[in-house]
Amino acid sequence: MKILRKLKTGDYVLLALIAAFILFVGNHIEGTLNYNWNWAPIPNYLIRFDEDEQRYVTNFLLEGMFTTLRVCFYASVMALIFGTFLGLARVSKNLAIRMLARTYLEMLRNVPPLVILFIFYFFLSEQLVDALGIERWARGIARSDNAEIWEFFFGDMRKFAALMSGAFVLALFESAFVGEIIRAGIQSVGRGQKEAALSIGLSWFDQMRYIVLPQAFKKVLPPLANEFISLIKVSAIISLISVPELTFRTQELASATRLIFEAWLTTAAMYFVICFGLSLLFRKLEARSANT
Repeated sequence: MKILRKLKTGDYVLLALIAAFILFVGNHIEGTLNYNWNWAPIPNYLIRFDEDEQRYVTNFLLEGMFTTLRVCFYASVMALIFGTFLGLARVSKNLAIRMLARTYLEMLRNVPPLVILFIFYFFLSEQLVDALGIERWARGIARSDNAEIWEFFFGDMRKFAALMSGAFVLALFESAFVGEIIRAGIQSVGRGQKEAALSIGLSWFDQMRYIVLPQAFKKVLPPLANEFISLIKVSAIISLISVPELTFRTQELASATRLIFEAWLTTAAMYFVICFGLSLLFRKLEARSANT
């Protein structure tokens, strides 16, 4: 209600123009492409009633959304860990370490994530999965009695290898950007604080652990939040290695039902809700961090 009271005549005109544009595009699609809109089946692909269990369960699109959230969570954790080490390496006093970190960062930042995905998955991941027996282990878990616990954290265990490969390659790609953000945060901490820490006998590791990194993380929280929100959108590329995330599920749904626009518009709305919700959450964390 507060937002509505703040709106002026120009705002209402702009909203009316946007609504008119959406209606125009919808009518154009229906008329030019001879497309018949059919939104009725879409809710059933979000939640369906299971006759055997006599309860409502998640269906195609919600299952894909949960897989997307799982992949992005694991990728974010790994990217933060890798990126922190890269950021520390970028400010290391050792020239060799700095050059290795710079080489890694430049390679990852200047190569499309799709290329990285295919290189890692087809040239490295399959060999590692076979060598470590991960595929056999995951299928054994899927057939075991405690599969529900594993499926809560990883989804369909038959897709475990592809899911973790996707999460790992997303983490590798995202860690390059996180590393530069962490590096900038470390360098933004005043030299005087580092010298004061050195004067009381703290080692370089203790300086970073107790003084530099806590301050750096407060300063880099906004750009880190933006990177993790971007990761949600970039995660769509792992659909190309058959990870059953939201984009992959939408492709299956659109192909099977011919509800092309309905499926993709629903998916776009789901991505928007996730990203907008995360932006509000990070905004609150930034405000709380600023007050401490």
